[in-house]
Amino acid sequence: MRKTWLLGFGFFSISLGWSLYNGFVPFFLNDYLASTALIGFLMTIDNYIALFLQPYIGHKSDQTHTRFGRRMPYLLIGVPVTALFFSLIPFHTSLATLILFMICMNLSMAIFRSPTVALMPDITPEPHRTKANGIINFMGGCGAILAFSVGAYLFDVNEALPFFAVSAMFLLALWVIFRNIKENQDAMIPTITNAPKVNYRSELNTRTLFLLAAIFFWFFAIQGIEALFTLYGVNELGLSKSSSAFSLAFFSLSFVLSAIPSGFLGARFGKKKIILIGIIGLIIVFLLLTKVESVLMLRAILLAGGVFWAFVNINAYPYIVETGGEHSFGTRTGLYYLVSSLAAIISPPGLGLLIDVFGFNVLFYAAAGSLLLAFGCMLKVVGDKESGSMSPGT
Repeated sequence: MRKTWLLGFGFFSISLGWSLYNGFVPFFLNDYLASTALIGFLMTIDNYIALFLQPYIGHKSDQTHTRFGRRMPYLLIGVPVTALFFSLIPFHTSLATLILFMICMNLSMAIFRSPTVALMPDITPEPHRTKANGIINFMGGCGAILAFSVGAYLFDVNEALPFFAVSAMFLLALWVIFRNIKENQDAMIPTITNAPKVNYRSELNTRTLFLLAAIFFWFFAIQGIEALFTLYGVNELGLSKSSSAFSLAFFSLSFVLSAIPSGFLGARFGKKKIILIGIIGLIIVFLLLTKVESVLMLRAILLAGGVFWAFVNINAYPYIVETGGEHSFGTRTGLYYLVSSLAAIISPPGLGLLIDVFGFNVLFYAAAGSLLLAFGCMLKVVGDKESGSMSPGT
């Protein structure tokens, strides 16, 4: 598992970058735009790119054969370019240059994001992939905590500092991975078999469609909150930009601490049951956030929210995978990321439009409503065949 921890630096840097991006870039956009809906739309650029470019890059990396391996060339190209444009974002001189830097950063990150994800199953034996998933989620969560805590402090000192720090972390993570993971030696290239072709009609059965709908609705809630929360903290609660971003660290902290226990609970009591408990908990959390009267209360509620989000998120991917056969793992992985990307595209501008009309408090009511729809869809997911152990996942 040593290689998994080392690969975790890649996920750590990606999570660190996205969390900082989602936490602070809306402030830059807010300097030029009055519409929260438009800000929310611009914050979904990465998801449009993910929808169209990342599947192609991931497939292309499967076909790549170099002396560095299949995935590593994409990291060697994409990571340095991402670091460059990430560091340029706070030095925008107009809305046009800000959007240009955002697009270039997102395009360059799309070059290496899918290959980095694909490296985990490449170098991890199948029986250990669930443990590897826990490690990677833990590392990613640590990146989010640093973004919202140390990043908030650095942003308060100088708005460019956290972006420089993340760019340096990108390069450091690349160096660690390149030095320690030798793809051509460490990767376990799967043997080609005469596996049956995927029958999409049978895969998209009623049970799977309801599960995909539930995934869409809970990501709709979480992605909208993540993209617009810092603006809520500043405009509704009167917090400073750094204090608003730092508050999200409490959500990330409890998520990290709950990630591995959530997996064990899903294995012990069933993933569907733990997901349902998580959804109910998140609904209560978001309704309580409409009644916040102090920063202490805000952060305590967010701390509880991270636990319930771990219940949902850690068990969701293994659940969608195990509802099909082994030959459909790739197909179901694609469906999972397709649905979550669609939610991330629609949610920020959609919730931003509601905020423009009704004010910031509607953010949490809308998120709670979306989670209620997710709960209803999960109740329709019948015919569970869960065993006492978690299925392999990434």
